[in-house]
Amino acid sequence: MQTFDQLYLDGRWVDPVGTGTIDVINASTEEVMGRIPEGVAADVDRAVDAAAAAFEAWSSTSPAERAAFVQAISEGIAARSEEIATTICGEVGMPIFLSKAIQAGLPQAIAASYPAIVDDFAWEEEVGNSLVVHEPVGVVGAITPWNYPLHQIVLKVAPALAAGCTVVLKPSEVAPLNAFILAEILDATGLPAGVFNLVSGTGPEVGEALVAHPKVDMISFTGSTRAGKRVAEVGAQTVKRIALELGGKSANILLPSLEGDELAKATKAALSSAYLNSGQTCTAFTRLLVPADKQDEIVDALRAEVEATYTVGDPAAGAGRLGPLISDVQRDRVRSYIAKGIEEGATLVAGGPEAPDDLPTGYYVKPTVFADVRNDMTIAQEEIFGPVLSVIPYETVDEAVAIANDSPYGLSGGVWGAERAEAEAVARRIRTGGVEVNGGRYNPLAPFGGFKQSGIGREAGRYGLEEFLQTKSIQR
Repeated sequence: MQTFDQLYLDGRWVDPVGTGTIDVINASTEEVMGRIPEGVAADVDRAVDAAAAAFEAWSSTSPAERAAFVQAISEGIAARSEEIATTICGEVGMPIFLSKAIQAGLPQAIAASYPAIVDDFAWEEEVGNSLVVHEPVGVVGAITPWNYPLHQIVLKVAPALAAGCTVVLKPSEVAPLNAFILAEILDATGLPAGVFNLVSGTGPEVGEALVAHPKVDMISFTGSTRAGKRVAEVGAQTVKRIALELGGKSANILLPSLEGDELAKATKAALSSAYLNSGQTCTAFTRLLVPADKQDEIVDALRAEVEATYTVGDPAAGAGRLGPLISDVQRDRVRSYIAKGIEEGATLVAGGPEAPDDLPTGYYVKPTVFADVRNDMTIAQEEIFGPVLSVIPYETVDEAVAIANDSPYGLSGGVWGAERAEAEAVARRIRTGGVEVNGGRYNPLAPFGGFKQSGIGREAGRYGLEEFLQTKSIQR
C-alpha cells in the first residue's frame, strides 16, 4: 500500500494542519491501495503563501532556465513510468498496456514538448511605439480530475512553470497517488522552494479554498460542467482568470459516402473512440450518427465487434480490453443511465445494466450499445462517462450536423467520409473545440478545449502556454 502522510509545501514535505486521511480504493479489487492526507483550508493558505512568496524570483528567471526544469520533469516521469502506469492502473482501472502508453506516456510527452515551445515563443514584440510583452499571470491554482490524472496535471503544471507562474496543485482525491509521485520528481529536480506546492483533499474544502483565495491569480480546472460552474462562480468574486476544461457529449458522424471496407473501418473505430478508458473520457464519441438506411448494417457490425473484442477484466493482469470504472458511485450512475435508455425506448444492442457474470468484485460495467436513439433522449444529451454508445440515425447530412450541434456541450467530435475533403467540410460545421477527420490521431501540440458548456480556454502546445500569460504594453 502506498501511504503519504505529508503535503509538499514550500520545497519540502510537511505535516498537514488537518488530521484526517483519505483512502484510495483500487477500482478492480475494491480494496484500499493507498492513503493520503485530507488537507484543510489552512493548508491551502500555507501553500498559496509559499507560491506568492516564490513568484517574484521565479518569474524573473529566463524562459530557458524554466524550460530546463520542465525537461527534467519529463525525464523524471520517464524514469518512473512503470511505477506511474501501475499506480494509475490501480487507481483508475485502465488496462496496464494502455496505462503504460497513455497514463504514463502522454504526460512525459507533454512535458517534453515545452522546451521547444518556450524557445520558439515570441515573448515580446514591437507594435508602433509600444513594446508588447508577455508576462506570467501569477499564482496558479490547478484542480485536476481522476480519469487521466497525471496527464491532466502535467497539461497545467508544465506550461504554468514554463510561463513563469508558481503553482498550487489540488489533485483528485479519488486518484491522487500519481500526484505525490510527481511531487517527488519535482523535488528531485531542485525546483526552487514554493514554485510548486501540493495540497490533497476534497473539492468542497481544499478546492473551494483555493478558488476563493485572494492571492491566487488564476484557476485552471478540469472536471465536470457542474463543478466548473461553481469554480467560475467562486472565482468571479476576486475576478481571477478562470480556465475550464469540462464535459462533453461528442458526436461521430459516418457520412453516406462510406461503403465496404471504409464503412467497416469507421464502425470499428467508433467503438474504440467511445470505450477508451471504459468510456471515462471527456472527448469520448458517445453519439454515433449514421445514415438511416445503413443503421441495421452498422449495428450488426457493432454488436459483433463488441462481442469479439471488448472483453472486460482485471486491468493489472491485462485480462480485458476494458477495465472497471473509477468507483461504486460511478458504476451505479452508469448502470442507471443504461436502464434509463431502455426505459425511454432505445433498442439495446449489446451490454446492459447488469453486472458482468464473472466479475462480482470491482466496479465493472458491460460495454453497451443502443440503437434507434433520438437526440432528445437522456442517453443522447447527458454525459454518462461510461462504456455506453448511442447510435442515432439521420436522413441527410444537414440533419446530421444539426443533431451533432444540438447539445449543450462542444468539446470534440468526429467525421468519417469516403473523401477527406468531404469530411473536412462537414467538420468545419461542427461547433466543437476539436474534430477528428477519418480517425486523425491525437496531436499533443494542437489546442485542446471546448465550445459552449465544455469550457473556456485551451490547453497543450503554444496555446497552453499562452493561457498562463498576461499581455502588457509599454509605450515609449
